[in-house]
Amino acid sequence: MSPLAWASVAVFVSAYALIATEKVNRVAAALGGAWVMLLIHATNAGSAFFSEHAGIDWNVIFLLLGMMVIVGVLKETGVFEYLAIWAAKRAQGRPFRLMVLLVLITAGASALLDNVTTVLLIAPVTFLVCERLAVSPVPFLIAEALASNIGGASTLVGDPPNIIIASRGGLSFNDFLIHMAPMVIVLVAVFVGLCWLMWGRTFRYDPDRAQEVMALDEKEAIADPWLLWQSLVVLVLVLAAFVLHPVLHYEPSVVALLGAGVLVAFTKVTTEKSLAEVEWPTLVFFAGLFVMVGALVHTGVIDQVSRAAVEATAGRLDVATMGLLGGSAVVSAVVDNIPYVATMSPIVAELVAAQGGESAQVLWWALAFGADLGGNATAVGAAANVVVLGIAARNGTPISFWHFTKYGVIVTVVTVTLVAPYLWFRYL
Repeated sequence: MSPLAWASVAVFVSAYALIATEKVNRVAAALGGAWVMLLIHATNAGSAFFSEHAGIDWNVIFLLLGMMVIVGVLKETGVFEYLAIWAAKRAQGRPFRLMVLLVLITAGASALLDNVTTVLLIAPVTFLVCERLAVSPVPFLIAEALASNIGGASTLVGDPPNIIIASRGGLSFNDFLIHMAPMVIVLVAVFVGLCWLMWGRTFRYDPDRAQEVMALDEKEAIADPWLLWQSLVVLVLVLAAFVLHPVLHYEPSVVALLGAGVLVAFTKVTTEKSLAEVEWPTLVFFAGLFVMVGALVHTGVIDQVSRAAVEATAGRLDVATMGLLGGSAVVSAVVDNIPYVATMSPIVAELVAAQGGESAQVLWWALAFGADLGGNATAVGAAANVVVLGIAARNGTPISFWHFTKYGVIVTVVTVTLVAPYLWFRYL
């Protein structure tokens, strides 16, 4: 690698170390790293702000912004209090039952929505229901972030890397349902068991709190029925447009901004209230992280690492598949999986073409599973993780990098290990 490439690696590692050790605020670390990358010419304004593969992913930024505004308007209706009471009553006030219910809802919703959208909708409910039951929301939030990444792996629209893979590999929505969804169902079931091992035995059932919750009427929580109907109509249209992306060809970011604009323009909620729920530090953190990772792409670091991994397989499909699965999981734990998949997908396309035959398609599924599940390993491995940490900090229950990561690593190791025999026996 060139001296500039090595310098960009040093900057990225230093910034990542600051984020991981929490010696400085993660937003400051990400912006500082981005500033140094620009200063040493590891990237430039053209690449950082306008490059599709080596710059800020504005689709992610504006998707988050639009959905945060929609959530801000929904919050004014009281619907989150309604859902919190409903969930607590269905779980009969028992914390682990509640966790299972929220995990299943999150994983299922993430199959049809972007996983970031899902956690934005589920997190407010989590805080309210945990407050009702007097339990810490931290385990629930971590479990939901992990579940969103697992559930999102099952469909083309569930996780942004899948959209990139589908475009490059000529894969359809049904291809993902056939090849990814069956294993994801197994992984969700296994994850529920992991939740019991990691948190279930620490929960304490409070019968008095449970009795109070069971006596509540969730319908009384709705503060503004008309605003609720307006918001739900817009939300349903937004979600339908997400699902119909292959037909409508509107990017999720555009759909989210249009939905947010309609709610701000045509409801009585003020602009100030709708923007009050926007996690500005999270958006800025993403921007800094994208610039740093983009610098690694711009200087050829990620491309060289990816090609070295491909060359190590020596043309063997089984070695390539397992190497791609494990390597993608490791890299996606450290580098956001969107630019990684964008860089790796042309190489995988070449491998698939070289191998020939239907069996070579397994390489696409190895890349998708590795990138999607590897994002669970650390607090910055996937967009949903970063958003959850930002929401937690905003609500006064900060989750540290290592607190998240110690659970995320366990889930990643277990899920990726289970996927390996699935790919081997089904395709190899």
